[in-house]
Amino acid sequence: MQTLEFEKSVAELEAKIDELRHIADGERVNIADEVARLQEKVDKQLRHIYGRLTPAQKVQVARHPERPHCLDYIAALVEDFTPLAGDRAFAEDQAIVGGLGRIKDQACVIMGQERGHDTESRIRHNFGMAKPEGYRKAQRLMHLADRFSLPVVTFIDTAGAFPGVDAEARGQAEAIARSIETCLSIGVPIVTCIIGEGGSGGAIAIATGDRVLMLEHAIYSVISPEGCASILWRNAAHAPEAAAALKITAQDMLQLGIVDLIIQEPLGGAHRKPERMIAGAGEAISRALEELSALDSKTLIAQRQAKYLNMGKKGIG
Repeated sequence: MQTLEFEKSVAELEAKIDELRHIADGERVNIADEVARLQEKVDKQLRHIYGRLTPAQKVQVARHPERPHCLDYIAALVEDFTPLAGDRAFAEDQAIVGGLGRIKDQACVIMGQERGHDTESRIRHNFGMAKPEGYRKAQRLMHLADRFSLPVVTFIDTAGAFPGVDAEARGQAEAIARSIETCLSIGVPIVTCIIGEGGSGGAIAIATGDRVLMLEHAIYSVISPEGCASILWRNAAHAPEAAAALKITAQDMLQLGIVDLIIQEPLGGAHRKPERMIAGAGEAISRALEELSALDSKTLIAQRQAKYLNMGKKGIG
């Protein structure tokens, strides 16, 4: 497992545990008590470290390469998943994956940004940064959900929309705006879960939901800390200061009323126990879907639009 800079003390203890287990395999000695003692130290260190993470450190956790990604959640939570491809206008964009499936017997349209786990898959999915055709595919899937009265579940994990010249030439801004408009206009429940990095319009294009859930160490921001620092300070080295100023953590988002629920992560982050993290997120998503199922289309649309129109009013005046 890749060790983050602030986890070095934990990594040293875990290395000792691995060494003891390796010795025990060869010598057939009982090391259970010593391993338990060291594991207790590891847990204590993790509680201390993760109980006081800075915003900049949370950025590192949210971007951890071994953190479970969209396709991991789909594989574990969605039964009979049938992927749907293409925007029916230009091309297929694998930065956004989506399709039909069932979450605990509830038929849904599921979609999200996929970053990839290795070099090959990251290139194939463009590191989760969608182009206009990706957002137009998302619109197509949301209209499909509306037509067949299926709730929509989205998983958010992107640094932002792809900033390339070709994407701009094909109408990136318009595609994102239309996607947000579609989120606000369809008459079925939308449950969003921010599982890693929620970056700018690239995230909100499919995150404008009735219920917005956010993992404990995920981040959600209008711009990356590095991008903000390069604009304000002309130096990306000021990214930690930018991260604090941007209020990007789940705790900030809940306090500001941007998200509705924080989903607790396993001790040491989602990357340490991905199966447990995915199961916890699945429970929260199922509860949200159940709560929203009682509302009719007109009520859903009215409440959703009011939710976003009222954002930012807190503290004004």
